[in-house]
Amino acid sequence: MQNALKFILIIFCITQTAFSQSRFTVQNKGKSDKVKFKFINNLIVIPVEVNGVELSFLLDTGVSKPIIFNILNITDSLKIKNTQRINLRGLGEGEEVEALKSTGNVIKVGDAINLNQDIYAVYNSDLNFGQRLGIPIHGIIGFDLLRNLVVEINYSRKYIRLTEPRAYEYKYCKKCVMLHLEFYNNKPYINALVNINDKDIPIKLLIDSGGSDALWLFEDDTLGIKSGDKFFNDFLGHGLSGSVYGKRSRVKAFSLQDFTLKNVNVAFPDSSSISYARRFKDRNGSISGNILKRFNLIIDYQHALIILKKNSYFKSKFTYNKSGIELAHEGVRLVREKDESIQTGDATASSAENRNGTRIVFDARYKLSLKPAYSIVELRQGSPAEKAGLKLGDIILSINGKQAHQFTLQNITQMFYDDAGKRIRLKIDRDGVVMGFSFVLEDVFEDL
Repeated sequence: MQNALKFILIIFCITQTAFSQSRFTVQNKGKSDKVKFKFINNLIVIPVEVNGVELSFLLDTGVSKPIIFNILNITDSLKIKNTQRINLRGLGEGEEVEALKSTGNVIKVGDAINLNQDIYAVYNSDLNFGQRLGIPIHGIIGFDLLRNLVVEINYSRKYIRLTEPRAYEYKYCKKCVMLHLEFYNNKPYINALVNINDKDIPIKLLIDSGGSDALWLFEDDTLGIKSGDKFFNDFLGHGLSGSVYGKRSRVKAFSLQDFTLKNVNVAFPDSSSISYARRFKDRNGSISGNILKRFNLIIDYQHALIILKKNSYFKSKFTYNKSGIELAHEGVRLVREKDESIQTGDATASSAENRNGTRIVFDARYKLSLKPAYSIVELRQGSPAEKAGLKLGDIILSINGKQAHQFTLQNITQMFYDDAGKRIRLKIDRDGVVMGFSFVLEDVFEDL
């Protein structure tokens, strides 16, 4: 690896001049810092400080400039200045999104700081990825952080390490694979191999750590990239320009040089959702979190390379949502629950009667609390949940006899990824009416 690295350093030394302005630097003696992250639905959520305000960002290798959204309550604190109005376009079937480009911002990630960072502020209230993840998400950051530093992503231990290139020391790794990066519009691409219908097909993929799926492929009959007969239609995700729909299927094998994964989940997004992404004609799709998490990574943009080492996730089975339900955290609801701070016998119920004869009973042993409300926002046609009678907008009150607010959004979603045959019992609120439903998780691929 050391010889190969020297070769790459010589070839790509010219790229150093392209990364010289408005840069992140690590402000400590060791010129390196470790930052813990939250790992939710195959996505990396890191703490980012913008103009002195602590926020939560997705680390998204598929984005060039930092984008801030869901900030209506903190706009004054952020002190966003020097703005000009622009339009942004991303994945999804919707229109362009209006944003403000702001210059001269101070952004910190751990001890890494940029004193003159451009950001894009989006004030569209519908653009709220936090609802789908169950925690606040204020923005996304990618290229501008990665381009200046050597970035290690340790998925197994849930941290990233940011190091100044001149301070980084490469270590010999016999079990690692090193891949060359190509860039288009400040986004990284790698070459891979996919096996479809027993044919090995070379493909070029965007490295997209901001996507939670395993693999997205753009259908192309001339190359043999197609879903075939074994697929089902589904909601694939939410992009900057709206929802993305398409087909879900599996490929026999996917390879990154010496590393091969079997029976890999793949999605084929509808052409209307990826018209912007197809502007790079050589691109065949994306490699995302459900594959990336199976490796610990070293990403070095200045030398255009990425190093992969298998971790404990590598042999994890590829699974998918077998219920057909997509949930979002939408507001709160009032829940009556027992106050554990009050001992039995310390409080009794009391009552009062108004002039109309209505009796109101007060019981100090119980209290009303605000709890998260989980609502069905996507429902796959023909899925077990849809056939059972569930509908969009239903609010989950309980799951398998346990109140929904006792789970995180990710806990509930994980139940939908369980083995086929597991029964799910839901109690829901539909326009004020409480109803019960039951269905069994089905593996669609077994019947295809």
